[in-house]
Amino acid sequence: MERVVITGMGVLSPLGNDTETFWQRLIRGESGIGVIDAFDTSRHKTKIAGLVKDFDAEGRFGRKEARRMDRFTQFALAAAEDALLDSGLDLNQADKERIGVYVGSGIGGIGTLLEQAKVLTERGPERVSPTLVPMLISNMAAATISIRYGFTGPTLSPVTACSIGNTAIGEAWRLIRSGEADAVVAGGAEAAITDISLASFGNATSLSTRNDDPTRASRPFDSGRDGFVMGEGAGIVILESLSHALQRGARIHAEVIGYGASSDAYHMVATHPEGTGAYLAMKQALRSAELQPEEIDVISAHATSTELGDRSETAAIKRLFGKHARSIPVTANKSMIGHMFGAAGGAEAIALVKSLQEGIIPPTINQESPDPACDLDYVPNVARQAELTIGLSNSFGFGGHNAVIALRRYEE
Repeated sequence: MERVVITGMGVLSPLGNDTETFWQRLIRGESGIGVIDAFDTSRHKTKIAGLVKDFDAEGRFGRKEARRMDRFTQFALAAAEDALLDSGLDLNQADKERIGVYVGSGIGGIGTLLEQAKVLTERGPERVSPTLVPMLISNMAAATISIRYGFTGPTLSPVTACSIGNTAIGEAWRLIRSGEADAVVAGGAEAAITDISLASFGNATSLSTRNDDPTRASRPFDSGRDGFVMGEGAGIVILESLSHALQRGARIHAEVIGYGASSDAYHMVATHPEGTGAYLAMKQALRSAELQPEEIDVISAHATSTELGDRSETAAIKRLFGKHARSIPVTANKSMIGHMFGAAGGAEAIALVKSLQEGIIPPTINQESPDPACDLDYVPNVARQAELTIGLSNSFGFGGHNAVIALRRYEE
């Protein structure tokens, strides 16, 4: 079996549109949550989200090309460009038949759909764009990256809701391990902060309504949490076989050593209250990496800031790690970036890579009043230096999808 490494990273997030800005703001404990200014929220219960700022798609891709991509695809392509640049992969020399693209989106081009539905209603069917369907379908992020670079290897757009990023990375890991590809562009993208999605999540009472204090709204594991905060962006990594990376003298960021996936088989939107699926996915990630529980140095939690979700993930960690659970730092990036849905896993994998490289664990901010049922070490409010070798990153999604990846600091 081939070993699999990460050689490139690209991220767009509420904390910044490049890896270093994202990372530095993350370890400073800054919040990227603010008031929504993209549309009128006056009739909505929730008026806040984690928005990507200062992203100029037309300036980056040109007006014509940008207008033919939904915002989620623009995010994905921009992050993929940055990741490929970071990887140093020479595309003039690479065998593009052995480069794949595994990039997904949970909701796809909902912004384009809403825009064209309005055109249909106000101006009639003759005025609906012929590019509506290719702009809204969720596989178009992967397709656009493949087309742009001529990658003719396997292309996949996993749709596992909020676990997409980890599903993409994990399945790409399997592909490369088996020898079927030299490299895969992997991750997820999302741009779902729209009028209708905000209304739906709001009416489901899933979202925080701490509108007057947005930076303190996302508070995983805290007893004062009142729901999650929507986010958007993209997180893309370049995975390569170790042999391919070494042959071309690549800089290696980290190694992917394990992957676990499971289903709660329980409910459309609610996680299993005992965290059964989360437990099984973490257990499988350890098994595939041939790790013992005590070898895990840090966990990047899914931790969306919902009462049931945070408690069930805590229960799953305690079930799997036993007495060791209380000695593992557990960090929740969503306290600062909100829930980026299909983009969350990719962005949080990049944060974990940086943690392993630099020996710094980002904090879980807004820890003011501990929930008695959430009684682990959540790295409250201030980043922590630590000796880190191996970490887990958890991602769970609606429908009971669970995906967990295990990463190791790379040492020659």
